Amino acid sequence: MSFNVNLSERLKQVASFLPTGALFADIGSDHAYLPCYVCLQDQTSQAIAGEVNEGPYESALRTVQQFKMDDRIDVRLGNGLAVLDQQEVNQLVIAGMGGSLIRNILEEGKDKLDAVNHIIAQPNIDARSVRKWFIENGYVLENEGILEENGHIYEILSAKRDIRKSPYQEEIKERQLLFGPYLMREKNTAFFNKWLHEYEKLQRVLVQMEEAKVKDQAKVLQFNLELKWMEEIINEIDNQK
Repeated sequence: MSFNVNLSERLKQVASFLPTGALFADIGSDHAYLPCYVCLQDQTSQAIAGEVNEGPYESALRTVQQFKMDDRIDVRLGNGLAVLDQQEVNQLVIAGMGGSLIRNILEEGKDKLDAVNHIIAQPNIDARSVRKWFIENGYVLENEGILEENGHIYEILSAKRDIRKSPYQEEIKERQLLFGPYLMREKNTAFFNKWLHEYEKLQRVLVQMEEAKVKDQAKVLQFNLELKWMEEIINEIDNQK
């Protein structure tokens, strides 16, 4: 039997944010590959794999059994954080969903977060929603990652409760919420590609909005502002090449 979990680079980077000896839940675990990978790498870690759908739940059970991890990974069927008991985990992973869904899962399960001092989120879209939720609920963004894999670009956000220093600067906070304060500093290739793509997409959206019979002027103004921010950051990276 192979003890190697064939994990995507996206999930490997998510796993890299977890500490040694993690006691964590992976919500929307889908086959439980991430918990198995982490627990095989670190003999002191334990996990709960939560899945809302019967098919992926059964797949997760099989994966855990295959890697003989039944004693350290508990697979549970349920919606969001409903699979958790109070004070049960210290870290939480929610990866591979839209930002608004991640936000909803966190909001609806707030009563299960008392002992959770570290949340790692990997939103497929709308990372800004997750960054805002962290601020509103006492979690401080302490690190971020971004990578490109199989034609998709993924952002990873890591936030903790026991950190005082905020990464946000008041005068550019709205920009940092959109781009990510740490990602703005690093400006790697994946970051550049993401915002070049988003810039071109937003241009097309604005053309359609301008042609509409009824215009949402507030949205048009906001999108034009964001387009300007994107243009500035793309040009800034271009000039550094």
